[in-house]
Amino acid sequence: MDKEERKIINQGQEDEMEIYGYNLSRWKLAIVSLGVICTGGFLLLLLYWMPEWRVKATCVRAAIKDCEVVLLRTTDEFKMWFCAKIRILSLETHPVSSPKSMSNKLSNGHAVCLIENPTEDNRHGIRKYSQAESQQIRYFTHHSVKYFWNDTIHNFDFLKGLDEGVSCTSIYEKHSAGLTKGMHAYRKLLYGVNEIAVKVPSVFKLLIKEVLNPFYIFQLFSVILWSTDEYYYYALAIVVMSIVSIVSSLYSIRKQYVMLHDMVATHSTVRVSVCRVNEEIEEIFSTDLVPGDVMVIPLNGTIMPCDAVLINGTCIVNESMLTGESVPVTKTNLPNPSVDVKGIGDELYNPETHKRHTLFCGTTVIQTRFYTGELVKAIVVRTGFSTSKGQLVRSILYPKPTDFKLYRDAYLFLLCLVAVAGIGFIYTIINSILNEVQVGVIIIESLDIITITVPPALPAAMTAGIVYAQRRLKKIGIFCISPQRINICGQLNLVCFDKTGTLTEDGLDLWGIQRVENARFLSPEENVCNEMLVKSQFVACLATCHSLTKIEGVLSGDPLDLKMFEAIGWILEEATEEETALHNRIMPTVVRPPKQLLPESTPAGNQEMELFELPAIYEIGIVRQFPFSSALQRMSVVARVLGDKKMDAYMKGAPEVIASLCKPETVPVDFQNVLEDFTKQGFRVIALAHRKLESKLTWHKVQNISRDAIENNMDFMGLIIMQNKLKQETPAVLEDLHKANIRTVMVTGDNMLTAVSVARDCGMILPQDKVIIAEALPPKDGKVAKINWHYADSLTQCSHPSAIASEAIPVKLVHDSLEDLQMTRYHFAMNGKSFSVILEHFQDLVPKLMLHGTVFARMAPDQKTQLIEALQNVDYFVGMCGDGANDCGALKRAHGGISLSELEASVASPFTSKTPSISCVPNLIREGRAALITSFCVFKFMALYSIIQYFSVTLLYSILSNLGDFQFLFIDLAIILVVVFTMSLNPAWKELVAQRPPSGLISGALLFSVLSQIIICIGFQSLGFFWVKQQPWYEVWHPKSDACNTTGSLLWNSSHLDNETELDEHNIQNYENTTVFFISSFQYLIVAIAFSKGKPFRQPCYKNYFFVFSVIFLYVFILFIMLYPVASVDQVLQIVCVPYQWRVTMLIIVLVNAFVSITVEESVDRWGKCCLPWALGRGKKIPKAKYMYLAQELLVDPEWPPKPQTTTEAKGLVKGNGPRSPHHSTAASRSQRRR
Repeated sequence: MDKEERKIINQGQEDEMEIYGYNLSRWKLAIVSLGVICTGGFLLLLLYWMPEWRVKATCVRAAIKDCEVVLLRTTDEFKMWFCAKIRILSLETHPVSSPKSMSNKLSNGHAVCLIENPTEDNRHGIRKYSQAESQQIRYFTHHSVKYFWNDTIHNFDFLKGLDEGVSCTSIYEKHSAGLTKGMHAYRKLLYGVNEIAVKVPSVFKLLIKEVLNPFYIFQLFSVILWSTDEYYYYALAIVVMSIVSIVSSLYSIRKQYVMLHDMVATHSTVRVSVCRVNEEIEEIFSTDLVPGDVMVIPLNGTIMPCDAVLINGTCIVNESMLTGESVPVTKTNLPNPSVDVKGIGDELYNPETHKRHTLFCGTTVIQTRFYTGELVKAIVVRTGFSTSKGQLVRSILYPKPTDFKLYRDAYLFLLCLVAVAGIGFIYTIINSILNEVQVGVIIIESLDIITITVPPALPAAMTAGIVYAQRRLKKIGIFCISPQRINICGQLNLVCFDKTGTLTEDGLDLWGIQRVENARFLSPEENVCNEMLVKSQFVACLATCHSLTKIEGVLSGDPLDLKMFEAIGWILEEATEEETALHNRIMPTVVRPPKQLLPESTPAGNQEMELFELPAIYEIGIVRQFPFSSALQRMSVVARVLGDKKMDAYMKGAPEVIASLCKPETVPVDFQNVLEDFTKQGFRVIALAHRKLESKLTWHKVQNISRDAIENNMDFMGLIIMQNKLKQETPAVLEDLHKANIRTVMVTGDNMLTAVSVARDCGMILPQDKVIIAEALPPKDGKVAKINWHYADSLTQCSHPSAIASEAIPVKLVHDSLEDLQMTRYHFAMNGKSFSVILEHFQDLVPKLMLHGTVFARMAPDQKTQLIEALQNVDYFVGMCGDGANDCGALKRAHGGISLSELEASVASPFTSKTPSISCVPNLIREGRAALITSFCVFKFMALYSIIQYFSVTLLYSILSNLGDFQFLFIDLAIILVVVFTMSLNPAWKELVAQRPPSGLISGALLFSVLSQIIICIGFQSLGFFWVKQQPWYEVWHPKSDACNTTGSLLWNSSHLDNETELDEHNIQNYENTTVFFISSFQYLIVAIAFSKGKPFRQPCYKNYFFVFSVIFLYVFILFIMLYPVASVDQVLQIVCVPYQWRVTMLIIVLVNAFVSITVEESVDRWGKCCLPWALGRGKKIPKAKYMYLAQELLVDPEWPPKPQTTTEAKGLVKGNGPRSPHHSTAASRSQRRR
């Protein structure tokens, strides 16, 4: 039974969860109800906060198959609990539904095993599944996804569309005809409505959710308690503060919901045409679409309401909503394996690998191209929240919690305060009982101690610093959607940068071309636009091999293609709809050179000849496009020169790839060297190739031919050299980060050597540093996976073994401080493929490579995310700065992601910079550090405030006295709130410094600072409290006491006699109370000044004018009422008159206290870092962060870094069996060394 109970859903995915089954239990419910009544509803609140307790308290365990409630727990480090109710979907209501097809549909792991004719199966079906269960399907909904019970895997599974387990062949054979109406209705029942519904919760719902936060409940408890104690004023102040805080929080939460709702709702319902089985076309609402529907894409374009795969025609799509790139993309129909000339194996359709054929939800189809008489059709593969846009919206609606030490420590700290409060609670009760105090008073006073120790104003105080930081960031053009992350940015010690558009300018400029003739490179040429080349194949390739299109008369497309096309100065013309109709087939896009470029074919004098020549215009028609694919790293086209019999194939792409697809005899011998020279200088190189196609290839055959049939046996034509300039500010910003000990890493989709060259140019890799390229090869033909290590600069010298002398091996520098370890002078570089192989087969090497990996080239979007996770696994705080294009996942996963694009893709990243330059990175880190230090200051201050007040009250309880209401009010409102809210206003320090602020509250120096201040404050308070009793004039105070020896005061006393007697039941007016009140009031201000840190993370305290002004004002005011008593103030604050010399004594106590406090805090600051670790743990300290520990280990590892030209092999073909010992691989590399 127990195995039945715990299963895992979404195995291996990001949202993997354990699932347990429960049934409701009547007797448990009855007990809980009783408990709720007895605790006055508090138990209900506890169960509301803890879903796990709620289910366990009211239910009993049951088999998942028949349970009524499921309990889910995430398997990540957060281990969060959720519960969901099982619902039942009844299929009996539906006439066409067949139990057989139903069970099939869900028993197949891919859920979509669709029966062609449901009615045929009905007879067998009903006989086979006559029992009622099969007519009902059990499911639950979690985070907007429905999970259905699946009998074959005996578990819940979410219903997949056509995006998994469906082959390309079956998409054409089974699904391209459309659905019958019955089948459609039946699927609609299962898949539900096709919409991404972001419900904006009502204000009332949000309010309830916000108010039931544990902090607000505690505040409510405090307010009720104070009201019974007649302490109305502060209660009112706390209520006002809570209301302001709740309202602002509600406003921002609701605003985000509304923003998201508007972003999603723009296209939620449109009318679409779908094809039904019998060729008829039906118009339905987009909300009724289900996977398998065949949707007709209208001519003038539309916004896609679902994910669909193109099976007819081509579309031009703007995908900025998903990728952040506003460049229109051409989508072609999915290749049909059964029609292809060269049959490729029947591959499975996958929206990611076939993204050039997939139209994604939320993207805009700008225009379509088609064969006349045929519609542009696409098959719906995913709907609702399973679409790409749906997943983006889900990740925004249900973000992963950010785990930050500061917040964990804050809770630990609160627990400590609660423990202190507990001691006070017990002390108060015992003391009161011994002194025979009434029960009611005991209860109120003992509970009051708790509200004093755990300050209800803490949450407001903590968020103040963050709110101010957010305002300052906004001023410098950085917008933030999750303010909690600002603090985390103060900890960043590694930043990943995207290259193109982030470190370098967005566009590329054409630097020149280098053509090949007779397998030899000619010298580089700058100008492509000349008469000599106009009819060459080289220019023809530039003119045709691109994905440009005219949108409203303007050429648009990939900026790279645009640059190349502009360089040759040709003209592109597209067919209009009327022309297409005339030609009865797709009219090719035509390109031709401008007239002035065409060479004069005849002498100018011969007029007749010229007229005769006119028809022979040189034009090239583009017949078929194979769009650029990042997986293949190339694109190709089939084109035909007007009047030619044969067609031509042109191809361009990454030079290594193109060269491998050309006839070896056409590739120059020095190809590798020439290419390397260019890439080392940081140029982006693109190769071109061409071949004539056989004349038997007709237009129709070309439309169905596969890519591989075209892209082989080409003639190599030469290289195009593009230049990608560094942005002006890049080197300076990176230098600032390096000075501040912040590592920088480049993650790019570009070529490896180009990336290494840019890294050298911008100072990421210094001139004297070595670059080690890790080239990992997956296991093949029974051989294990292996990594070859090359040294980038010695790559060219591989042929001369002697060239690799000892100086090629980087020097290891032994540093005293761990921070400098990162400066050891070698860097690893690798490409996406190698990175994937290393993650899979060399898990022991991953942390070592993360320590010095600087360049990651040719990285796919999901690999960027994996890299960030790998860096986080060795305890780096990782920032990511990208232009939002394909960095969405990485921006979200990083501790601080900054998007440099203002498009909707930036919804995914916590920060968006208005100016598209990386100078926002140091600014953000500076502000983050300032906010973090502010949080620490406020926290320390609030801790001392509660302890000082707690101690004052405990001292006074010992003589059955207390602080008066107005004394409390003066301390809590005038001193504490004013100080806390002005203390947080210090702006950030001007530049980044090398040291980093501590990450948690619980660090030696910080605790020592707090403890020393607590001891000092307690000491001086006790001194005042006990010393006043030793004074010759001291007596137990009564209304007639006259310590001041003034006859005038008799008048003052007698006139208020009635008041005094009435107030005195609390015994507030006495000498001890007055002494403790004055000393503690000064202590709050002393501590505030001691804790207000300036340099190196914030501007110094005296520049924070509001703070300086409020502290001076409060000092003057308290000094004044202490030295020159004002009757009315004394009366309100319930202060008694004490002799003048005692006032001076109190002033001396306060001055000494101030001197001691500030000296101790300064010395903790100055020497705490070096002395404390030495005092606490004599000897060497093991560093906390994994990367520092690793760096120490690697210093003494003789086998690291790997020597040039060696190979490391994996330990057998076991796949990812957890971390292995790091030494085998190097042993392997020793035996494998080859020179």
